[in-house]
Amino acid sequence: MTKVAIIGANDFQNPLILEANRRGYETHVFAWRANAIGEKTARFFHPVSITEKEEILEICRSTGIQAVCSIGSDLAAITVNYVANHLGLPSNPPETAVIATNKYEMRKAFRVAGLSVPAFAKAGASISESELSEILSSFSLPLIIKPTDRSGSRGIQKITVPDPVLLRNAIEEACRQSFEHAAIIESFIDGQEFSCECISHEGRHTMLAVTRKYTTGAPHYIETGHIEPAGLPASTLERIQNAVFSGLDALHVTCGASHSEFKIDPFTGEIRLIEIGARMGGDCIGSDLVPLSTGVDFVGQVLDTALGQAPAFPDKAQPGAAAIRFIFSDSDLMFMKHLQAQHPELFYRTSDIMSGTAAVTDSSTRHGFYILKADSRDTLLRLSGLEQSS
Repeated sequence: MTKVAIIGANDFQNPLILEANRRGYETHVFAWRANAIGEKTARFFHPVSITEKEEILEICRSTGIQAVCSIGSDLAAITVNYVANHLGLPSNPPETAVIATNKYEMRKAFRVAGLSVPAFAKAGASISESELSEILSSFSLPLIIKPTDRSGSRGIQKITVPDPVLLRNAIEEACRQSFEHAAIIESFIDGQEFSCECISHEGRHTMLAVTRKYTTGAPHYIETGHIEPAGLPASTLERIQNAVFSGLDALHVTCGASHSEFKIDPFTGEIRLIEIGARMGGDCIGSDLVPLSTGVDFVGQVLDTALGQAPAFPDKAQPGAAAIRFIFSDSDLMFMKHLQAQHPELFYRTSDIMSGTAAVTDSSTRHGFYILKADSRDTLLRLSGLEQSS
């Protein structure tokens, strides 16, 4: 029996566990015991933190694991890369684990590859007054400050005025959120935000879908929802593919899923890469929106490539449209219930909805989500309220 290690057990990882089970694979799932759904759906659950790379490696070695994979988590992707490389299993090269999960190292890799990057710098919480002044005098405003190694909109702030106190506070907050206690400062990239999902096998990339992203905007840019397809012309999609593939090559991504975030310059139309993760997009983009909008089993392709097999594509895809909306408030919940009463046929899946009125400060504190599907993008855009959510 094929034995597959899956790193992570939460709701976003569960589609991968279920697909591996459906294929008859023996699933070994690794995560802290926290009553996550993957603890119940796994054939074998190992209560080990996903950051304990060496311990997971030894268990996988003794178990005879034949593939290691995960979806939607940068932290899990680091362990996947480490374990798979040490076992001689299909994976990206070791350096990808660093440059595809650390925003500062990623920017450097993009620059070396000749890709367009904004001005950027790395800083710690103890940054000096002179360094603050130099950044404010040499960088174009606005500035975006982020933790170098976190995702999910954690610790992101936008600085629009040349105020060293505001900049220091933003850097200190980003450092508090960062695993390595470091921040990256960048000149802000203007334009609408999108993402691109790809699958790679033996260094060859295939673009699967482009997603239009909706966010709260400044200062934290927390995603309020996504829709596929993005509604872009074929000529723009071709330019996106060229830019994304160049970015994947710069990060040495050769195997498995990738999630590339970018903006399109509103004046020049240039594709400006923000960051690329060597993993499937979170927020149910890869696990749900891609198959619903394209007919491609993206989760299955992650398993294929982890086993060293070429990703399978349907003989005849049945494209449609899909969207996800996140619950931030009681008014969002009321909108969802009204839409569900009026158009129940649109609803594909609804998460558990957390009660309470706690403020949403990053992606992890959103109160829940619901996924919609339809035959046309126009229908979803008209009914979902996404345009009003950003």
